[in-house]
Amino acid sequence: MKKISKGKLGLALAFGLAASALADNPISTYHYLADPGAAADDDYFYIITDSDDPAPYNSDGYKIYALYAFRSKDMQNWTDYGIIYDARKVNGINDIWASGIAVHNGTFYIVFPDGGGGGIGYIKAPAIDGPWTNAVGQGKDKLVGGRGIIGCDGVSWCFDPGIFIDDDGTTYVTWGGGESNSRPNTDNFDIVKLNDAKDAPVGNGSHVKVNNLPTRKMLEASYIHKHGSNYYFSYSTGWQQGAPTIDYGMSNNVMGPYTWKGTILGDPSMNGRSINGNNNHHGIAEFKGHSYVVYHDRRIAKGHNGLEIIPADDGKPNPNEGYHRSVSVDEMFYNNDGTIKTVTVTNEGPKQIENFDPYDWYPALTSSKQKGIRSRSNFVQGKKAEHVLIPLSSKEAWIRVSGVDFGTAATGFTVEASSAADGNKIEIRTGSATGTLAGTCTLKNTGNKNTYAENKCEVEGLKGIVNQLFLVFKGNQDSTMYVKAWGFEGSGTTPPEPQKPFGGKAWAIPGKIEMENFDEPGTGRGAGVDSYSDNDMDDHGAESNGGKSYREGTGVDIYKKATGYVVGYNQAGEWLEYTVNVAKDGDYTMFAAVASANATSGFQLSIDGENITDEIAVPQATSGEDNYDDYNKVSANVKLTAGEHILRFTVTGDWMDIDYINFVEGKDAEDSDPIGTTSLQNKVAFKAGQYESYRVFDLKGSLVGQINLKGAKVGEALRAAGYAKGVYMLRAFEGGKKFMATVSE
Repeated sequence: MKKISKGKLGLALAFGLAASALADNPISTYHYLADPGAAADDDYFYIITDSDDPAPYNSDGYKIYALYAFRSKDMQNWTDYGIIYDARKVNGINDIWASGIAVHNGTFYIVFPDGGGGGIGYIKAPAIDGPWTNAVGQGKDKLVGGRGIIGCDGVSWCFDPGIFIDDDGTTYVTWGGGESNSRPNTDNFDIVKLNDAKDAPVGNGSHVKVNNLPTRKMLEASYIHKHGSNYYFSYSTGWQQGAPTIDYGMSNNVMGPYTWKGTILGDPSMNGRSINGNNNHHGIAEFKGHSYVVYHDRRIAKGHNGLEIIPADDGKPNPNEGYHRSVSVDEMFYNNDGTIKTVTVTNEGPKQIENFDPYDWYPALTSSKQKGIRSRSNFVQGKKAEHVLIPLSSKEAWIRVSGVDFGTAATGFTVEASSAADGNKIEIRTGSATGTLAGTCTLKNTGNKNTYAENKCEVEGLKGIVNQLFLVFKGNQDSTMYVKAWGFEGSGTTPPEPQKPFGGKAWAIPGKIEMENFDEPGTGRGAGVDSYSDNDMDDHGAESNGGKSYREGTGVDIYKKATGYVVGYNQAGEWLEYTVNVAKDGDYTMFAAVASANATSGFQLSIDGENITDEIAVPQATSGEDNYDDYNKVSANVKLTAGEHILRFTVTGDWMDIDYINFVEGKDAEDSDPIGTTSLQNKVAFKAGQYESYRVFDLKGSLVGQINLKGAKVGEALRAAGYAKGVYMLRAFEGGKKFMATVSE
């Protein structure tokens, strides 16, 4: 019997992984949070934020006094530690605004702007929840500015600092900000090198230079991260061209100079509706083979995607969106040359990368989504953070935990809580807040909110992987229970199950592989589980199949055509895997049936993680606007080893369709299934049909306009409406029809 261990957090998680378990942005729906920073170690991804919670509903400025902290093992379920550092309770500092975080060799470091620009504080801790102490040493309480070691070095503000620790342990701090009333703002940021061997004195500062800087100059939110051998300096731009974006430069030297490359994150808008407003801020970190960007938006204050709009600090509803922000996270991808793809802002957030282990002891505010709850922090300098969950239990109040692996079965649930009233209880349910009841824990009346007791109850029906687990809070009076921690008892977790060939049989080589029939994904984490990677969960091809996805639940975009199914809407970084059985060692010729309206489409093939081709360019069709039905064959010579392997198809250039891959024995062999012998040559022109009015999106997903296609050819209509040469996605106002279209010269 595996039991919970309250004295220890962070036991190894389960080896199973729930299929299609996705997070919901923002990471917290009961706080107004802002200005996130990010860091990661081998075990957790960490986020720190400041907070707009103190601001009244009609605030016309920021009221920011404290730092909050979160961590996750799976990028879906987040533990909220509440306030970890509070300027109101620390002598010698003022407000705390946007801050930076780093973790190295088990020690956490935070740099924060004291008073929004009066100097930069530097603190450290053995854990994300503290206790936090001064890291500067030498009797100094600031790293730069004020009584710090050096001044602001000519930068307008000592503002929005970031901290970066390189592979060799050398620490760098960056800061800078242009005056808010000066436009264009500034290109005057600083990077400074620390020397930890001498109790963190500051080395010489260096002004950051970003070459080829566009019109929208640097304003604030300086940040350094590293990917491979490249260094990246990112920042929030000014207001010269609308809402600020997060732009970046690249360098092979952490101190620069940097060369501007583009935008990491635009104004986080979704479905044509801005959820940002008057500023932008971010943090970036790599975790378990993925890269993530955290940022703030206005989702809660705008009620985006059905979110509960929580009141402001003064209790009044509908607070000013500009000063009541929320924090979200999405995955970030790189191009082959190291440049960064502009991040797609999503409702779902990143894919869950591990299952949640319920057989541990968790702070109460560990969840993937929440409703009808509040929280309270009790920050005491020199102690670990304390944070409790306060349900509004007379209403709909719950927290959700996602992708939970109960293994053979859970037998019990324990919760540490106070209860100042009789009849308070917690229901454990699956599927939804009103779903199947697994158990009920009635809380002991402890007489007041500050006296806690353990409460135990039996549970049943919790086994295997539960996609959504709900702790539902019930009571007759709000805020009469405070919940501190919880965990389950049970018999262990579910072992991983590897991916399997579609239909149960490996594809034979030599022979043809139908691309829509990629492997069935397994369950669990680690190698041999995921069989595909798609940038979003929408199957953009479902409309062509009567609204039903050919591979339900994967989000892979599979289109039904006269010839059968093809995989389309392919974007760089996406991949599909196939179990193959190679007849014998030797040379083979690979042929692929592909179509594209884009001049830069391409793909690459690998076997068991080793590339067997270079990047293969897909030719741009020349037959007019129906070019996604204009198929060509591309080929490559490959060497294969006999036996069963995993073949991976990886997209390297956006917007291509692929029908199949054919392997023929021999080098420079003739295609055994030439395109002229298939019905692919019988091209069917797309017609708008019953759908006439469409929204038009660019390749970054930004809404750029709308158009009516009644009686018109798509490309000609777009060109006549003034759309520039390029590729666009059109989405019908009614019916959900989506397709790609090209405007030629």
